Amino acid sequence: MNLDALVFAAHPDDAELAMGGTIAKLAKHDLKVGIIDFTRGELGTRGSAEVRQKEAFQAAIILKAAIRENLGIPDGDIEINKENITKVIMCIRKYKPKFIFAPYCNDRHPDHIQVSHIVKKAMFSSGLEKIKTFEKERKQDAFRPKKLYYYMQTYTFEPSFIIDISESFADKMKAVSAYSSQFYNPKSIEPETFISQPNFIKYVESRALVYGFKISKDYGEPFFSEESMEYDIIKSLKNK
Repeated sequence: MNLDALVFAAHPDDAELAMGGTIAKLAKHDLKVGIIDFTRGELGTRGSAEVRQKEAFQAAIILKAAIRENLGIPDGDIEINKENITKVIMCIRKYKPKFIFAPYCNDRHPDHIQVSHIVKKAMFSSGLEKIKTFEKERKQDAFRPKKLYYYMQTYTFEPSFIIDISESFADKMKAVSAYSSQFYNPKSIEPETFISQPNFIKYVESRALVYGFKISKDYGEPFFSEESMEYDIIKSLKNK
């Protein structure tokens, strides 16, 4: 299956929190979006890897993601090495996405930073014919996506563009809520974490409101591009 977009994330729930509205919006417009989680989130203070896996698949159903896979890389030990880069190359060549998304390169969580660097290197390497990869003993063709965009997690940046997610914000928050083991639950007796505090979900909602306001929409999600982007002023002026 060829995808329109492929989202790489360090942990289950990263994609939902950062760009769940965008994933849901693309799916609503009949575009195929996949999610690849690097780890199972087994070092998380709350819940377990097994629970989070179930939550991840439930969230993917809510967002109508075309596929969701997990690379099984150890949580907290995402190394920038040939093995991990090759795993991402194989995903890119398997699904041939037009665009790929990764965490922004500066963030509170070291895993997010490592994933950012791995995906960038893998995107370039996936287009090199002399780097050989195989799926089920069949050689994969070299392929390089058109664009790599970075999504925002804890640390902010000046976005290159903002996507209007007003039509899909409810789906984003429903997908986030699927991770009931991770976020605020007054009945939980597990230790409180950064993301399980009551105000964390308010922060997620507030950020969507702020970036929506910046483009005169209800809700928005910010993205960063290392490459300059064309602005089609004719198309913009003709749209009513």
